[in-house]
Amino acid sequence: MNLPFTKGHGTENDFVLVPDLDGELDLTPAQVALLADRQAGIGGDGVIRIVRTAKAAEEDIRALADEAEWFMDYHNADGTLAQMCGNGTRVFATWLRREGLVGESFAIATRAGIRQIRFEGDEVVTHMGTWRFVDEAKAQAQGFDSLVHVEEAEDITEPYSALSLDLGNPHTVVALPENVNLNGIRLRQPPMVNPVPPEGSNVEFVRVLGPGRISMRVHERGVGETRSCGTGVCAAAIGTAFWSGDVDATGEMTVEVPGGTLRVRLLAGREVELAGPAVLVADGTTTLI
Repeated sequence: MNLPFTKGHGTENDFVLVPDLDGELDLTPAQVALLADRQAGIGGDGVIRIVRTAKAAEEDIRALADEAEWFMDYHNADGTLAQMCGNGTRVFATWLRREGLVGESFAIATRAGIRQIRFEGDEVVTHMGTWRFVDEAKAQAQGFDSLVHVEEAEDITEPYSALSLDLGNPHTVVALPENVNLNGIRLRQPPMVNPVPPEGSNVEFVRVLGPGRISMRVHERGVGETRSCGTGVCAAAIGTAFWSGDVDATGEMTVEVPGGTLRVRLLAGREVELAGPAVLVADGTTTLI
């Protein structure tokens, strides 16, 4: 099968976009993994199928068609399904606008629900919805609710305390101790999280740089370390606000990741927005077995 695709990225979190507007493709996990393979395929942190919401395979997604015309069918690089991807929403939206299918402000459907998108100059802003604690009582009582061990970290034997958050997909945020170098952590293997999240977890390692500014590295479930993670950036900002003493305060935080810089807006009602760039790199056609 000859398969048209577009390669794009948001702060170097990269994706293979597959237009399938009428929902005629049924990509298998093996085909997704091949498309995302950096040696044998196109290469990317994930694969996004672009489909009309009314043509989605899942009944619960089709039910969102009156609210959003387009569905972002997101797959991790290993072929597994994911609820959504924050950076992916911006790349997805940029493709839709380039093709003349949307305006400057619109909604998209994801497995985590409806996400509102708007363009602001050179940036794309995604309203990421409402976030929640996984175990707020434990987090408030102890300042953390889980432990994370990085098996390959240099000179580190004790696990880190961490905060578990749900942003439509699962996150575990670590505020690194001052004596630990963020760039010195090895993330070639998935960090071990205790208690074990039932659906796995993205794990963010955070360093505070100053008021309203942090840096972050992330290991994404089903992918490995990536140059950026949109929902992870939001989780890192929320975790930082929690540890600073006022998780419900509104405001903006700048987050530096290996692939660039993103802005997170903490809104009332435990809602959050993500703002940053998106780039469409190339269009092409590949052969899919």
